[in-house]
Amino acid sequence: MNAAFPLSLLTALVLHASAVLSFGAEEKLRVGHFPNVTHVQALVAHNLSREGKGWFEERLGASVQIEWFVYNAGPSAMEAIFADSIDLTYVGPSPALNAYAKSAGEEIRLLAGAANGGAALVVQPEENLKTPADFRGKKIATPQLGNTQDVSCRAWLKAGGLKITQLGGDAQILPTANPDQLALFQQKKIDAVWTVEPWVSRLEREAGGKVLVEQKEDSVTVLVASAKFLRGRRELAGKFALAHAQLTEWIQAHPEEAQRRVVDELKAETRSEVAPELIAQAWKRLVLTNEASRDNLQKFVADAQAAGFLREAPDLSRLFEKP
Repeated sequence: MNAAFPLSLLTALVLHASAVLSFGAEEKLRVGHFPNVTHVQALVAHNLSREGKGWFEERLGASVQIEWFVYNAGPSAMEAIFADSIDLTYVGPSPALNAYAKSAGEEIRLLAGAANGGAALVVQPEENLKTPADFRGKKIATPQLGNTQDVSCRAWLKAGGLKITQLGGDAQILPTANPDQLALFQQKKIDAVWTVEPWVSRLEREAGGKVLVEQKEDSVTVLVASAKFLRGRRELAGKFALAHAQLTEWIQAHPEEAQRRVVDELKAETRSEVAPELIAQAWKRLVLTNEASRDNLQKFVADAQAAGFLREAPDLSRLFEKP
């Protein structure tokens, strides 16, 4: 019983304890995005993660594990932030601003821009729809109640003199999942769709849709974090924001490979074939950026007020907190 502890056994125990501690130190980072071309950075990074070549993993350190979560529209992603189910997400500006206002500036922080453009109002080719007044009595689909395109649609119609409510009004706004929008448009059950890429291009290619309003310069995607995550892991948030900026630059320099990865990732997430030509067409409408324009966001605040989602314009000073 008093025999010396075997050195080999002691060494093995030390190594085992070290491995346990190392494993226990692994940090999970939960990131959300949508299966839309407007979330290019997330699609490329998610695809690289699938192949074990994680863009963020390589730049955040071996102890950080990225968990990807896919949502269909912004309000759902914001609910996940509120529920502490994710730490960061790529999202449209309107849901982010609405969540920021709803939480009195306590829950949401904007880390970076991601993409401008890539959103449009598409109308049936045979209908003579040119101005908001022409949509009186018409049905328009948007991705989800309160998402960026839904807000833009309602504000555009109201600016044109139509009375629009969440339940009806002079024109009927129908929050509808993007795949269902395409089917309803093909069946002539809706008159128009306000949505994002690649669905804008799919409506053009597969249903003969015509673009009436294109949001060429408006922000379509930003990168936001929960305030709790930013407070608790500020250094990690800063590293993620930097890696996001580097990824944006890489995509701009390697569009063909980036498009290939977007095609592969969309196939994996939607379980349906995605034509490379479709992504190439959608790509032309996008402008990738790391900057988030305060003026651009103020426009979305005004739209949200016009659409009835915000009563008062929130003070955005806390939204732009940098890691």
